[in-house]
Amino acid sequence: MKAVSFKEDSTSDLTNPLIDIDIDAPTLQSKDLLVKIHAISVNPVDTKVRKKQIPIQDKNRILGWDAVGEVIEIGADVQNFNIGDTVWYAGDLTRSGSNAELQAVDERIVSLAPKSISYEEAAALPLTALTAWEMLFDRFEINENEHESILIIGGAGGVGSIAIQLLKAKTNLTIIATASRPETREWVTSLGADYVINHHQNLDEQIKKLGIQAPKYVFSTNASADYIEQIATLIAPQGKFGLIDDPESLNIIPLKAKSTSIHWELMFTRSMFNTADISKQHEILKNLAQLVDEKKVRSTLNQNLGQMSALNLTKAHQLIESGQARGKVVLTGF
Repeated sequence: MKAVSFKEDSTSDLTNPLIDIDIDAPTLQSKDLLVKIHAISVNPVDTKVRKKQIPIQDKNRILGWDAVGEVIEIGADVQNFNIGDTVWYAGDLTRSGSNAELQAVDERIVSLAPKSISYEEAAALPLTALTAWEMLFDRFEINENEHESILIIGGAGGVGSIAIQLLKAKTNLTIIATASRPETREWVTSLGADYVINHHQNLDEQIKKLGIQAPKYVFSTNASADYIEQIATLIAPQGKFGLIDDPESLNIIPLKAKSTSIHWELMFTRSMFNTADISKQHEILKNLAQLVDEKKVRSTLNQNLGQMSALNLTKAHQLIESGQARGKVVLTGF
């Protein structure tokens, strides 16, 4: 089968680019589905693995952790899927990724894809939606009926874009999102943000000018270390702070005075460690598909770079690394 891999010495500026390869189709484990890939999206984790910031065990070094495709074979113990089903998922960091014609994936982290949107629109959602859902409802344990406020730092990115929509669809929280450019401010407003503030300016001062209660929740999607002192000032006492990025160091001492709890989120944890609740990701994706088909959540697809190839994936990695991506970048199958 065709796939895209990366060289062992691939560098941060992609002077050693991704490469097209041909390899054997994957062998299924008992709970696996063999999926023919129709569309994928590219996430920051792809670039981090390529630059060795995150190690993977895949000997073929095939990246990609978002996919929509058709089930063409099932393992001996598969219970929830049939050949011909269209599915979506975010995969497993320890296994070969979705930048390939075929991928083997555990059924417990897969669900049927939404029926009302295209493969490309659907491919933009799984990883970011799982990340946002797990942070909001597993880590923060947000009560869907509470009337609090939440600050999302990086509201226009992939995770921020879906977090805003999930909050609007499932809670009564007041949503404050950060965005700095006119187009990103318009984007987060269209997704459901109640207020938009500029992350290049003092966050606490801007929130006070809004005349609303201090946020009980702060969800930081990037540059968390740069905002920690501001977060300590603006967050409500006994609030909850969550982050998904990878700061080289993080001084959390300023958060102690308010007894702020700190929450890390990595949506690969359940699959990496085969946790007892690994099937929760199946349920999250199933619920998300329903929200999409009910028009309560829309795709965060922003750019389609064409068919999967080393050249087009290289362009996608460069766009992600530029920090200028709004929403998600997708590619179609080979």
